[in-house]
Amino acid sequence: MTTATVHPDFTALEAAPVCTQPFPHVAVEHFILPPDLAAIHASLPQMESGGSFPPESLPLSPIVQDLVRQMKGPELRDIIASKFGLDLHDAPTMLTLRGRTREKDGRIHCDSTAKRVTVLLYLNPPSTAFERQEGCLRLLNGPDDVEDYTVEVPPVNGTLLVFPNGPTTWHGHRQYVGPRYTIQLNYMETGAKARSELRRHKLSALMKKLPFAA
Repeated sequence: MTTATVHPDFTALEAAPVCTQPFPHVAVEHFILPPDLAAIHASLPQMESGGSFPPESLPLSPIVQDLVRQMKGPELRDIIASKFGLDLHDAPTMLTLRGRTREKDGRIHCDSTAKRVTVLLYLNPPSTAFERQEGCLRLLNGPDDVEDYTVEVPPVNGTLLVFPNGPTTWHGHRQYVGPRYTIQLNYMETGAKARSELRRHKLSALMKKLPFAA
């Protein structure tokens, strides 16, 4: 029985203002505090390929399991619902982990309309690539130019980014290839499209149960 526990800074999230430009969002650096972040990063599973992995498909350490549990838990849900004036009490959740970014990743997009809210948690230490603004998520003013941004979020220091999805929530990043650990949590709609995505998510968990390096 493990006692590995993460202590997310829910107080900082509650206190963080909702920024409105280029669309409503909240960003909290050090949502995962440095000692926890170091322990989490050291025990993350190796993901040699790109793409998203359901947690059920990965050999997660106890501390990463606890982080996943808290990300899917009621405290985060309640704070986000209150902050953005949303009713999320019955919203299904979909959570995935990413470990590598590929050349094709980061293209400008809005998330699927089946996703009501997107939550991104970045689990990387600072690096020279991120200092060069490679792989740093940008909240964009439109769909045409990754350099036309209002906010840039480096994927480091346990930073949490939350935004409700909409038709103008354009985001993307400059090309980056290499390790880039992210947890993505979505609060989903309840319609047919969302149910279809959740079914694919469960199928992906079964198909991606592959051997990984320790």
